[in-house]
Amino acid sequence: MELRQAVRAQRLPQQVNTMARAKRTKRALLSADPVYGNRLLARCINRVMLHGKKRTAEGQVYGALELIKEKGEDPMKVFELAIATAGPKMEVKARRVGGASYQVPQEVRGDRRVSLALRWIVSFANKRPNKEYKTFAAKLAAELMDAAKGQGETIKKRDTVHRMAEANRAFAHFKW
Repeated sequence: MELRQAVRAQRLPQQVNTMARAKRTKRALLSADPVYGNRLLARCINRVMLHGKKRTAEGQVYGALELIKEKGEDPMKVFELAIATAGPKMEVKARRVGGASYQVPQEVRGDRRVSLALRWIVSFANKRPNKEYKTFAAKLAAELMDAAKGQGETIKKRDTVHRMAEANRAFAHFKW
């Protein structure tokens, strides 16, 4: 009898730790890009990539950085400044309270801020006209430089998100 209780006591902590809600899953770290050794640039390459064609995406992103370098600026500084400038600090999330939906402003955490900035930069680069910019690399370079200067469509999108959060400040007490 005492032996069974001792065995149960030894097993109990293991069972508690293996429960589904006991641990948070760890995100796998993305390996750095091969040329600049930057994880953020690797995320950008993955965002640009279509249909699993990573080499093509790398060529486009590196081509954009090369175009920035030709204009006499440090490409990595421009890239990191563009991401930092384009990322929103506040956003709104829908929250249902008593049958009504409210747009509740929330602070954007770091990882999501970078994801939104990359998503907006790539999507607005894609929407630039082909008449003016012949390649996607030229479009991406122009969007990165505009975002770093605090202008362009990406910055307009960020400002729109900030305005929405500011307009709905009255519902901030619904934060969960």
